[in-house]
Amino acid sequence: MAVSEAQHRAINKYRRKNKARTQYINRKSVAKNFILNNATSEDIAMLLDCIKQRQQELNDQDN
Repeated sequence: MAVSEAQHRAINKYRRKNKARTQYINRKSVAKNFILNNATSEDIAMLLDCIKQRQQELNDQDN
């Protein structure tokens, strides 16, 4: 599906104005695709430990 020049400009304008959100979405996508397509059992075990640690940090911030 071809995207018009006006649509390209609009996308680029959004990305410039929302760098942090765009970067967040990109990183989330990369992480998900790595887990679903490339991660080994060892990778998943390590990531689960990291997730548990991060979850605890976030819970501590909420309290």
